[in-house]
Amino acid sequence: MDLPLFPLKLVLFPQGILPLNIFEKRYVDMVRKCLRAHQGFGIVCICEDHKNNHIPFSSVGILVEIIETDIPQPGLFNIKCLGKQKFQIKSAKQQEDQLWIGDIEMLPEEASMPLPQDLIASKVYFEQLIHTLKEEAINVDAMPFHSPYELDNCAWLANRWCEILDIPLIQKQRMLELDSPLIRLELINDILTKNSRPA
Repeated sequence: MDLPLFPLKLVLFPQGILPLNIFEKRYVDMVRKCLRAHQGFGIVCICEDHKNNHIPFSSVGILVEIIETDIPQPGLFNIKCLGKQKFQIKSAKQQEDQLWIGDIEMLPEEASMPLPQDLIASKVYFEQLIHTLKEEAINVDAMPFHSPYELDNCAWLANRWCEILDIPLIQKQRMLELDSPLIRLELINDILTKNSRPA
């Protein structure tokens, strides 16, 4: 299937929330078409070390659905997107307006998976983070993740950590490309707990 692509210097994961301010004409036109057709578009990461030299972004991205729209003035869209499903780009080309269109193949959806006991630290730290944000009276809409918090779901927890941790983009992209949410969470757990291990 063909999918309009929005390259950004970030990595979004399934069930992730992404607010965007759209003002470039090619992307304003893209959003209008997506809203009219009730279709989504693809978010792909601009990484320095992307694997596919034929395109200036990574070949694995995520399909997003537009869940909120605000038009404060003509030619400006404030939208909120929800990450849905990963895809693989088979080929991509640019239209005359420079919008990238990808010939993509959808990848299998990530199944919910119970949180193993040996990775419980990743849940505990996340609960502490939520508590801290609530204590600081962070507005719900400004939170980097939305409820319901699936803290016992291995895939959801791994994906939220991947989005908020301060790690290199290429590392986040490699996390996204992993087939197993369990392996993703194991790697996250290692990052979270490495400073607490004895030397």
